[in-house]
Amino acid sequence: MPKIKAEKKSRIHNDIAKQGIQFNKDFGQHILKNPLIITSMLDKAGLRPTDVALEIGPGTGNMTIKLLDRVKKVIACEIDTRLVAELQKRVQGTPYQAKLQILVGDVLKTELPFFDICVANIPYQISSPLVFKLLLHRPFFRCAVLMFQKEFAQRLVAKPGDKLYCRLSINTQLLARVDMLMKVGKNNFRPPPKVESSVVRIEPRNPPPPINFVEWDGLTRIAFVRKNKTLAAAFKHATTMAVMEKNYRVHCSLNNKEVPEDFDIKQKVQDILTKEEADQMRARTMDIDDFMKLLHAFNAEGIHFA
Repeated sequence: MPKIKAEKKSRIHNDIAKQGIQFNKDFGQHILKNPLIITSMLDKAGLRPTDVALEIGPGTGNMTIKLLDRVKKVIACEIDTRLVAELQKRVQGTPYQAKLQILVGDVLKTELPFFDICVANIPYQISSPLVFKLLLHRPFFRCAVLMFQKEFAQRLVAKPGDKLYCRLSINTQLLARVDMLMKVGKNNFRPPPKVESSVVRIEPRNPPPPINFVEWDGLTRIAFVRKNKTLAAAFKHATTMAVMEKNYRVHCSLNNKEVPEDFDIKQKVQDILTKEEADQMRARTMDIDDFMKLLHAFNAEGIHFA
């Protein structure tokens, strides 16, 4: 019994790559083997010879080698020490060796250095946190060309009213311009994943919009929990009201403002939504300007979402 459990836990592929490495599904390891797709991704990144490029999950280095050929320096972030050794072996004794810096560890927990461009075949299970880690990274990078699971990529570019439009769509588009570049079939990977993939180009808005992203995220979180319901209904939940009342009281305390004895957070929220003609609006059809206007209206009345 313990043996079966251990085998299930490791979930390591039986098929062995040419390099003699077994790919580990726990790390989302699906190595991109088609050189034409790698070349196309690099072409669309607009690389310059002076660039510092960040690659996440370099695997066996198929993209890394082509990157090293085009830029000044490559910073490769890899969690699997077996692949790190393989990558080091591949550049050893070549002119590429001095141009490659390897960061060993989980990219989500790693402090990323300065880079101009990010090109990567992303381990799909870290897609969402990684996008926001990159978009909140300073100093700004020029652009990122990233491979995602097809549906995740579609969510990134979805517009108000689209079926896949969600909090991820609006939060990403607030901070960046996002374009779909190409679809990539499963047979371009070794081993093939269960889903189709797509490549997306993300270009951070620099300077970013003059808005507190933590507050913005708090507002969109409430609105998109039930994106088909009206905002009036979305804001009625007891836990939401409790948090908003607590934030309001903290705001008043910090600004030496007295909270009226008959203060009613429900009524306050309803009044703001009605005044902004937003009470009957639904998150699934609201754009960035709609949410920005609403956030300013709440903040002006001392209601915060941080």
